Amino acid sequence: MNRPNILHIFVDQQRFDTISALGNPVIKTPHLDALVQSGVAFTSAYTPSPVCISARCSMLHGQYPMNTNCFGNGLMPTDGRETIMDALSRVGYRTHGIGKCHFTPDPHEMKGFDSRVFMEELRDAESIDNLPYFKLLVENGFGHVNEPNGIRGEMYYTPQISQLPQRLHPTQYVADCAIDYVKEDHQGEPWYLYTGIIAPHPPFSPPVPWNRLYRSFQMTMPQLPYEYENLQEFVNLCQNRYKYRDQGMDAHAVRNIKAYYYACISFIDYQVGRMVQALKDTGQYENTLILFTGDHGDLLGDMNSYGKRSMHDGSCRIPMIASLPGVLDGGRICDTPVSLVDLAPTFLSLAGTQFETHQADGSPLHELPDNRPIYAAHSFAMENLVMDSAKNPYPDNPELYRGSLTTYMILNERWKYFYSMADQKHFLFDRVTDPLETVNKAYIKCYRKNRDTMQKTLMETLQNTGDTICLDGDSWRKTHRYELHPDINAGLLTQDAELPWVSSKIEGYNT
Repeated sequence: MNRPNILHIFVDQQRFDTISALGNPVIKTPHLDALVQSGVAFTSAYTPSPVCISARCSMLHGQYPMNTNCFGNGLMPTDGRETIMDALSRVGYRTHGIGKCHFTPDPHEMKGFDSRVFMEELRDAESIDNLPYFKLLVENGFGHVNEPNGIRGEMYYTPQISQLPQRLHPTQYVADCAIDYVKEDHQGEPWYLYTGIIAPHPPFSPPVPWNRLYRSFQMTMPQLPYEYENLQEFVNLCQNRYKYRDQGMDAHAVRNIKAYYYACISFIDYQVGRMVQALKDTGQYENTLILFTGDHGDLLGDMNSYGKRSMHDGSCRIPMIASLPGVLDGGRICDTPVSLVDLAPTFLSLAGTQFETHQADGSPLHELPDNRPIYAAHSFAMENLVMDSAKNPYPDNPELYRGSLTTYMILNERWKYFYSMADQKHFLFDRVTDPLETVNKAYIKCYRKNRDTMQKTLMETLQNTGDTICLDGDSWRKTHRYELHPDINAGLLTQDAELPWVSSKIEGYNT
């Protein structure tokens, strides 16, 4: 077989349990279902870090946060280590990126792409000439729309109808650009096409008529196990506060959030179908790896919590489907734990190369080893915090500050263990007997050996990577214990786009 093309479809904040063919009885995903039937569905896929930037960083370099030193929405490595695109370009692949990349520190950086269509979530004070999608909106009479992905701020978790028609919606724009690229004459060269779709990241704003695909009364309520408060992490409390979801549960509102979230996913599914059809129309389907996955999930009210950043399955478990005739095919279900760090080894193995600057932590999806644990890590230190006292109790030790707000996770086929430094709290879940994570077994005496075994392996991995700031010998280091600020107004999210060509001033009203 010739070296395959690679169509890498990457969505933002889609939960693992949102595909009809994999057991969701409500959601409609006919095109993802078709991928499941033709390829391999990895039903125990996890993010290496349940937040946008660090997840993407680990994916690009094939390394866990302990090796990238990117633990949250902070800086990606600037030491010259290769990305997927660097390594593929080196062996003759044309590499093209479309949509959300979330690169830092420079959002316009190429990071190995030969070409790139730039479209991120929020762009402030930037020339419209640098933003082809916004330029398209202005040319089509929608120059007044300064948040095409939905209104944030107080509306962050309020379902809303897009201000844009379907033809100009950002999800469809990414697919349109991808289809144009697939149809280009690539002169026999293999290509890697990254399509970064911002949805279903909140705000949940599908276009008409997709907003009516689901109704709130069709939605199931979130999972609220007995004493669910004891299952929450400090990061859950912070997110609930600054996303305006900490003042009680309205069942109608909660179900409507899920209805619009599902609508966004079905609209993505429609675009997946369009992209796959373009491959078939151009005769490239049989020699193209299609890889569909996302950066992390969303708790959507499970444990009365919202957002990402948590190590619970709703947040850190992701959808992942791979389809390549003759290699990843047959409609198989694989429940072996896998991670986004496995994507780079997969792509590079099929291209006949590997990283030259570093060793990848993952394994090719078509050559998975047995009994391999996977890991995840996330720190809240770089992001908005709602704490009890000073923002940083370790002003002279930034690494300890980062560590004091880190959660580390290890997972195998049977057990998931994680430790929240901010809470000084252990979590242990039996993935076989308690797949909904309703009982934390970390403090039950008869499971202490299981907890100790998982903790020991996790700590050995941290020691091997040199990430020892959270360790104190064979124990977790005692650090500052954080608490949520008691004032309900503390830390509320105010995240608005202010584009230079869209005036937010109302004469006679703004002061």
